[in-house]
Amino acid sequence: MNNTLSVSKTHNRLKNFPITFFAIALGFAGFTLAVQKTEELFLKSSIGSTSLLIITLGIFGVVSLCYLAKTIWFFDDVLDEIKSPVKINFFPLVAKILLVLSVVFLSRNMLVSKYFWIVGTLLQFVASLAIMSTWINHTHFKIEHLTPGWFIPIVGFVIVPIAGVSHGFVELSWFFFSIGLVFWLALFIIVFYRMVFHEPIVQKLLPTLFILFAPPAIAFIAWSKLTGHLDPFGRILFYTSLFSFMLVLYRANIFLKIQFFLSWWAYSFPLAAITLASIQMYHFAGTVFYRNLIFFNLSLLVVAVVLLSIITIVNIVRKKICVEES
Repeated sequence: MNNTLSVSKTHNRLKNFPITFFAIALGFAGFTLAVQKTEELFLKSSIGSTSLLIITLGIFGVVSLCYLAKTIWFFDDVLDEIKSPVKINFFPLVAKILLVLSVVFLSRNMLVSKYFWIVGTLLQFVASLAIMSTWINHTHFKIEHLTPGWFIPIVGFVIVPIAGVSHGFVELSWFFFSIGLVFWLALFIIVFYRMVFHEPIVQKLLPTLFILFAPPAIAFIAWSKLTGHLDPFGRILFYTSLFSFMLVLYRANIFLKIQFFLSWWAYSFPLAAITLASIQMYHFAGTVFYRNLIFFNLSLLVVAVVLLSIITIVNIVRKKICVEES
């Protein structure tokens, strides 16, 4: 009898395993890359980033297997997530993880990096094409459904050139960068309008506000890879990201009051993005300001990832995650 109940509970946990779990893997992938680039710049060592890479691959593998099992056993629930105007935008997280890992492996194994890049780019194109087509031809989206989380399908486009240029896919990288930049600007205007003139974003999705400064930060890095130097447009992208970052930090008090959800992991990758953008600026300018900015951003990222990991583990142990949504 006890075994039957245990199996039943396990099945229920799997049934409610959300696509947002991939945000944890993305957060660790961004954290790994930020630590790796900092090590290359200041420590000439790779001990920390290598350990983090192993953890990242482990988390990505476990989450992927769990979601694959959910797809097999509870396909209708996966379809419900695909039909959700909010959750559908989290499916391209898988492509983003692969694309970030392709950048991580650039200095480790070019062949592995290329495989990650090819698969990630294909998934990014297919997933974003499918999702963005639903934006155009829909019957159930409302303005209150719109959050910065809608940037997720777009951000992947501007990650593509970061490793794509190194692998010789220059024109393809320009193709993806162009799409990401133009659609980010269009979506940013709509999201900003929604935040100013409509109901506040629900508490559960408030952490997605951190995503506001991720697209320009990553676009700046991609632009630097495509052009090979720092120009006025690159500065515009970086400082737009930096100001958005400061704007979000200015309202940090609202994030301290909300209940824990997996959406809290939306704090991690944007912090990694602004850290990496600061590292890129330091490469170009080499001033003390950007060096200090790197350590400030990296410190926030370390604290965020450590706290998020502890809180997530505690909530998993207490079985407060993977439960039926009210």
